[in-house]
Amino acid sequence: MFAQVASEATGVPLDRIDVVLGDSSLPKGPVSGSGGSAMTASLIPAVMDAARNAQQTMLIVGAATPGLFKGAKTSDLAMTAGSVHHRDQPASSGVPFDKVLAAARTSSVSGQGRSKGHDQVMLGTTKPSVSLQSFLAHFVEVTWQPEIARLRLSRIVTTVDAGRIINELTARNQIEGAVAMGIGMALFEELVHDPCSGAPINSNLADYILATHADAPPHEVVFLQHPDLHLNELGARGIAEIGLAGIAAAITSAIHHATGVRVRALPVRVEDLLRSEDG
Repeated sequence: MFAQVASEATGVPLDRIDVVLGDSSLPKGPVSGSGGSAMTASLIPAVMDAARNAQQTMLIVGAATPGLFKGAKTSDLAMTAGSVHHRDQPASSGVPFDKVLAAARTSSVSGQGRSKGHDQVMLGTTKPSVSLQSFLAHFVEVTWQPEIARLRLSRIVTTVDAGRIINELTARNQIEGAVAMGIGMALFEELVHDPCSGAPINSNLADYILATHADAPPHEVVFLQHPDLHLNELGARGIAEIGLAGIAAAITSAIHHATGVRVRALPVRVEDLLRSEDG
């Protein structure tokens, strides 16, 4: 996603951008760690700021290099689609940035950027006038066959309002993975402890039941794609945790609608549904 942001800011092709995160040679990161669905939304302004500063340095180099832009000042130049050109001329007439560096006999230019961060933007005022959270709704369909005691998930539709989605593939994977976790939470997963020792009894993948592909129904994810420009200039918010937060509740609500039984504990057991039918 950060490569996409840098590409959009500079015009440099995506396959020519390398993103380095978590390297010990980098400066120290935030002491609070990562959480709250805030990574993308918080770092977008920093990436955009750094890209602009690097571009400005590139323009300075271009204007100062003899033979490239004769008589041009830095203010006369612009960088578009990875090329430096006169502002009053199309980008196609420009010089690719790597050739500008070669002519200037330098290996690179750099730029630094920073941002306040998601939490600081949200908590900057005691009574914020806007809400910067993301929102999501799950719609679940179940099939209940009491004669054979079979409960199946038939279909799930998830709608997400998280501002502009920077990378729809990774965002969809995030929601689909969270829903898969929620299916396990609602219908399968339970850690059982020995009442005498307190040790977990089913602490292995042979005894701890997880959801499989056969347990996951068709799942449609819809992103509303309404950019939220209050938070950052690309209008992106976060989606990390929200995919999991409501799916178990949606599944149990669908079960109640299908069976008339309101389940109060997870995971949902077929025995509870049959016992309720028996009175």
